[in-house]
This record gives sequence, structure tokens and C-alpha cells, in this order.
Amino acid sequence: MANVLQKYFPMIRTREEVLREIGGNDRLLTVYQSWNKEQQELFLDYCSGQKGVRILYDSFFKEILNPDATPERVEELLSLILEQRVKILKVLPLESPRLGDEQSLIVMDVVVELEDRSIANLEVQKAGYYFPGQRAACYSSDLLLRQYKRVREDLEKQKKRFSYKEIKKVYTIILYEKSPKEFHHFPQDYIHHFGQKSDTGIEIDLLQEYVFISLDIFHVILHNNGNNITNKLEAWLVFLSMDKPEMIEKLIREYPQFGKYYKEIYELCRNTERMMGMFSKELKELDRNTVQYMIDDMQDEINAQKETIVEQKALLSQKDEKINIQNKEIEKLKRQLA
Repeated sequence: MANVLQKYFPMIRTREEVLREIGGNDRLLTVYQSWNKEQQELFLDYCSGQKGVRILYDSFFKEILNPDATPERVEELLSLILEQRVKILKVLPLESPRLGDEQSLIVMDVVVELEDRSIANLEVQKAGYYFPGQRAACYSSDLLLRQYKRVREDLEKQKKRFSYKEIKKVYTIILYEKSPKEFHHFPQDYIHHFGQKSDTGIEIDLLQEYVFISLDIFHVILHNNGNNITNKLEAWLVFLSMDKPEMIEKLIREYPQFGKYYKEIYELCRNTERMMGMFSKELKELDRNTVQYMIDDMQDEINAQKETIVEQKALLSQKDEKINIQNKEIEKLKRQLA
């Protein structure tokens, strides 16, 4: 099958070449046969350039957009999202698990400290959670508290006095592959910036800011605009989230810098063993997260049903009370007529 990307990246192998290598290695063949048919086809599509690799998944993102190895790439992306110049000082470890061990459908999570000591958390969710604002606020508060503790400890070691002016902004950036229902009420907007402001105009830096990006809505908007990439941020979102070879071709022709990134991807695809290891890791994580998401989803539905039952019981109780009052009124009238 003709591949439009092979003229740009001649290192791309055919499906037959990849299958021959897998078939000639018992260990690779065992891994390949452990996947279902759909997963096998997806892996072959990646390696043969029939589809773009899903850059937003953790293993692939950190391979191509590693903030330690190639910080300038992540800096450009964050600068476009936050609409200000960003310089990464260092990558911070994910020191603690998600609050309540909530990892469901989180497919990528990176925390970086910026040059001005502020913190940016870049996260990708395959499917958006219920209550996206409340969850984002909790994770933002967790990062803010971690910063507060770290700053206090650093100052204590230096025998310096702590001041709240040392606490810097925390940016929470969430990209949704499938965005929550709230975002679909705004079909003409794929990016939403949130900050805390007063109703009087007084300016107090409350430190926490949020950006939500709905990739599914972005895809619809882009399609409705004839797939015209109108700015650099849109180019990045195409690179991160679209896998059609025709869109990849369009992107690298209009924004050549992404050609270098795709070249690295297809060089990586030539290392079948490493690629299979990364692919297996993502499949395992997605399976685990999907099960957890289903549990969360069912629990939310059960909780909603319980609330409905409580409300119905309250209404029935009110009706019973009303009937009792009416019965008393009837008895009173009967006595008056006797």
C-alpha cells in the first residue's frame, strides 16, 4: 500500500519488513502474539507510517518532547499555551501519587519548574473526568502545597526567613482527547484560560491558573475550517493529536520544524524491540486505567441514583404529610356536620 510519508521519511519500513523481523525473533513474536488483532494492526500502522504515533501518550511524548533532553520544544509549546515566554529551569518528580490514587485515563503527566520558579503541570487525559474544575483545583492545590513545603525547607537550610513572596504561580494545563460534557456547550472554543479575579477590580495574585484544551473540539473546528492550520499553537496540536498521514504531510510542509520530530519518531520505529516495549507499556497502562475509569464511572452513577432515591423519599414523605393534614381537615369537617 502506497505511503505518502515515505517520500519524506525513506527510513519507514513496510509492514512486511516489520513482520519479518518480529517473526524471526521468538521473544518479539511472543509479545506480538499477546496482543489482540486490533492492537497488532495499530502497532504495524505506527511502524509503517500508515498512522502517526500517538505523541500524547507518556512513553512517546517523553521520547520526542523530553523536557530534560530537549527543553526548547516543551518551552515553545508551553509559551504558546500560556501566551507568555516560558523557560524551563528543571523537571520536577511526581513526588506523590494522584490524590486518592486517581490515575484513571491520565495518559501523560509532566511537572516542570520554570525560570521564574513558577510550576507548570502538563497533563493529558484520554477521557475527561466528571467535575473537571474541582479535580483540577485539587491537583493545583497539591502542587502549590508541595512548592510551599519545598521553599520553606530550602530557606531553613540557608537559615533565611520565609516570606510568602517566595511562592510562585502554579499553572495546571490539561489536554483532553475526549473532553467532558461541559466543554461541548462551547463548540467554537477549544482552549479555555481560567484565573481568579475579584468583582471590584482589586488585583491580588492568587497564584493558581488553569488552561483546558479540548482536542476533540479542536479537530472538529479544524475540519470545519478546511483543515487550515492558522497559527503555531494549532500546528502543535495537530502534531500532538492527529495521526492521518495527509495531515502530517500538510503540517511538515507548512511548518518544517515538525519534520525533524517526525524523523526522530520514524528512526525510533526502526528499533522494533524498543518500540514494542513502549507500545506494550502504553497498552498495559490504558487497560488498567480503563478498568479504573469504568469503576469511577459506575460509582458516580450509583451515587447519583442514591441522591435521586433520597430526593424521591423526601417528596413521598412530604406527600404523606400533606395527605395526613388533608385527612385531619376532612375529619374536622365531618365532626362539624354531625
